Amino acid sequence: MALLEQWRKIAYDQQADKNKLQRFWAVYFESEKQIYARLLKNPDEVVRGTVKELADKYEISVMTMTGFLDGINDSLIAPNPIEEMEEDTVVNLGFDKELLYKNMVAADADWLYNLEEWNDIFDENTRKELYKEQKRSTTVVKGTKVYANDPCPCGSGKKYKKCCGRNQ
Repeated sequence: MALLEQWRKIAYDQQADKNKLQRFWAVYFESEKQIYARLLKNPDEVVRGTVKELADKYEISVMTMTGFLDGINDSLIAPNPIEEMEEDTVVNLGFDKELLYKNMVAADADWLYNLEEWNDIFDENTRKELYKEQKRSTTVVKGTKVYANDPCPCGSGKKYKKCCGRNQ
């Protein structure tokens, strides 16, 4: 069974004891925070290695590294083959800084996008702008409501109820 499948079985186990799962995620989030703090100290360095080597480097389990790789994959310049990844699969952690920051915001991971290491990468105004940009991109803007006696938006000149709003 591929590592990612094993990770998801553990991390998203619906039958698991809620307290045990909560402790599992608390430990994971702390490990994740430590890895990101180290990566952000040298944001232009592309860290490479096998899944096992990176787990050893960051002093975490292979399963925790698998979860980390799953989380960062959408922010990488060259995504890793996470679906079929095994311990000896060579992976990279070369991330797009803006995309990583926005993805952290999208995940509501304030413990990550508020890491002090970001201060050396983006100034406060840039971080605020990236934050706003991400939040705006997920805001749903509803169009104006068309009522029965309004002109039809298709441009026919008829009332909406006599054109596109007619029950067919």
